[in-house]
Amino acid sequence: MPEISRDEVAHLANLARIDLSDDELDHLAPQLSVILESVASISGVAGDDIPPTSHALPLTNVFREDVVRPSLTPEQALSGAPAVDEQRFSVPRILGEEA
Repeated sequence: MPEISRDEVAHLANLARIDLSDDELDHLAPQLSVILESVASISGVAGDDIPPTSHALPLTNVFREDVVRPSLTPEQALSGAPAVDEQRFSVPRILGEEA
């Protein structure tokens, strides 16, 4: 059974730059050991004939082919805009002068 010690939890917390109190270390070490035991038990269930997967169901790409088609020119797209600046829509500032 995999088990993680209080010192290992403290080392991992230090690496992750998480400040844990002594009480938190004492509380987390047994919980992390239970998690490691659960992962180990799941790893033992899979046989050699079962390929590893990231999803229960196979995923397929649902995107269409990227095909160039006729579209609006920048001038046509901006023709109805109330304000334009260098081929872009120009909108009022909402964040104030600090941004």
